[in-house]
Amino acid sequence: MEKILVADDEQLMRQLVVDFLKPEGYEIIQASDGKQALELYNEHHPDLVLLDVMMPGYDGWTVCREIRRESSIPIMMITAKGEEIDQLFAYDLGVDEYITKPFSPKILMAKIKAVLRRGQQEQQHQAAEGVSIDQEAHRVVLDGQVLDLSPTEYKLLNYLMSNAGKALSRRQILNKVWDYDYYGDLRTVDTHINRLRIKLGSKGKLIQTVRGYGYRYEQKL
Repeated sequence: MEKILVADDEQLMRQLVVDFLKPEGYEIIQASDGKQALELYNEHHPDLVLLDVMMPGYDGWTVCREIRRESSIPIMMITAKGEEIDQLFAYDLGVDEYITKPFSPKILMAKIKAVLRRGQQEQQHQAAEGVSIDQEAHRVVLDGQVLDLSPTEYKLLNYLMSNAGKALSRRQILNKVWDYDYYGDLRTVDTHINRLRIKLGSKGKLIQTVRGYGYRYEQKL
């Protein structure tokens, strides 16, 4: 049974979402503020997070940023903030879907199913060529052996594999893996890619250089 964390300070809104999700067979976890959302996320490891933006304690932006520091699980924003700048900011943070209130429950359900389906496909990609990422255990296994990766190397590989087949610029990688307001030397990315390739051994070839741009993780050698 897939678990969904619903974080919204409005009890009626949470109940509305729960009423539509439960009959579909999902296990629902509810949080009434951002701090509780992070605590429940760490405790239950949900398959999907539905976030309101304006919540007491930590807002939805903060919760999303903290989750994205260690995980690529699907995150959907459900909020009254419908301005284009808010939506663009959300997608920059790594949100998978952005839904404005009021919304159609049927459309919400369709988007949830689509996002979860994409997440399952990404997990399949993350177990290709003998390299797999165990999100819950926060570790990488190579041909049956656990790799000794630093937290940054883990996040880097996770990000590359989550976007398998896509060319990612050095700036994109730097912003996503290090921090959203990090303005360090782009050569930092090259250094960590080289270290990661060495640790991956023969599978290091899966991380391909896109000349003059960045890197791409291939699903097959």
